[in-house]
Amino acid sequence: MFWVLLLLLAWAAAGTSCTRLCLAAVRAAAVDTEDALAGRGHDLTLYEAAFLSGGPGRVADLTMVSMARQRRLLLARTGWATVVDPRGRDEMERSVIGAIGPEGQSRIAPARAGAASADAVRGLADRLVSAGLAVPDGARTTVEAGVRQVRLAAGFVLAVGAVALLMPVPSDGTGMPRGLIALWFALPLALTLSCLAIARVEVHPYARWASPAGQRLLGTLARRAGGADGTGGDDRSYLTSVAVLGIRAVDEPDLRAAFAHREP
Repeated sequence: MFWVLLLLLAWAAAGTSCTRLCLAAVRAAAVDTEDALAGRGHDLTLYEAAFLSGGPGRVADLTMVSMARQRRLLLARTGWATVVDPRGRDEMERSVIGAIGPEGQSRIAPARAGAASADAVRGLADRLVSAGLAVPDGARTTVEAGVRQVRLAAGFVLAVGAVALLMPVPSDGTGMPRGLIALWFALPLALTLSCLAIARVEVHPYARWASPAGQRLLGTLARRAGGADGTGGDDRSYLTSVAVLGIRAVDEPDLRAAFAHREP
């Protein structure tokens, strides 16, 4: 009857993981309901769009590209950033200038990292979270962690079920038939698989940074920015493409070469 102990372990793993996933899904659904009206009537700024699309690093990239196109920041093909105009026009530009340092010149990688961790970007993130457009720290991983636990539980049920089926049958014929043992283990396995199927259909997917409301606004903004060619014909559309798509939206060879050196 050792298989009964294995069955209890299988049920414990399946029940615990599925309960955690259900609770996480309920909390996520509650957040989605509260944020259903979030963002209506809100026009994203370029900095907000950059954060929702790619986080703090994307905000730093957008600021550097914008300043470079205005000839107020020189981004060399060798990966160096040089300040031409030390007077930042907003707090993001001042963060970039401050990250470059008092000498007015720095490698792009540390300057980008410094600007991404500046107070201005953290304040932007807090405002987006308060507006229901960005995902708070830790919230985006709750449902994902629950799904991983259920997957592990399903594998555990399969493993202990296989062990139970491979155990020797008592020679006196008093043991449980293997088919019936398999049926008992199929029940917790069905529970875990059904939870995974329901989570795949019902749980709203979160992006890395944007909440569902933020994703809707980003989709609208991306459609309005469609057709930007990166050659300066429509500067705002071009910068919008950089905010939403990142450096891959930059078509200028010198700028692309400069950011190719941004990582060590």
